Amino acid sequence: MSLTVRNVEAADTTRVAELMHKYIVGFYKNPWPGDDKIDELIQTLLEKEEGIQFVAEKDGELVGFATIYFSHSTMKAQKITVMNDFFVLEPYRDTQVESLLFLTCQKYTQDMGFSHMTWITSTENKRAQQFFDQVGAVQGNWLSYSIV
Repeated sequence: MSLTVRNVEAADTTRVAELMHKYIVGFYKNPWPGDDKIDELIQTLLEKEEGIQFVAEKDGELVGFATIYFSHSTMKAQKITVMNDFFVLEPYRDTQVESLLFLTCQKYTQDMGFSHMTWITSTENKRAQQFFDQVGAVQGNWLSYSIV
């Protein structure tokens, strides 16, 4: 059995979109933004200028993905990464797949000279919060808001 975490490649577009559907619609119960918008997002991330996507591949099957966007921290006056998405299929949670995918994001952040990686998760996602606590993450002091 082989496990690889790697950058998304152009040949992965359809399979990554399927994973994103499971994440957006299946896990978070949000409406699907549409195939065209998802394909456009994946293409943007393939350019690696605004962000990057990683996939976890186990025995030839894509079983997880993470999306990191590039931003800046005014407080630190440095570049940061924002891990906007972190999703692993249910059978692979609490396994090496989850750990390796997260560590790849963390290592990329460090190797590329970003000051730190930040992310948010749903207040109801207790399982993810437990994982983030286990990897040594520290919960921030900021509340998250959004507006449409």
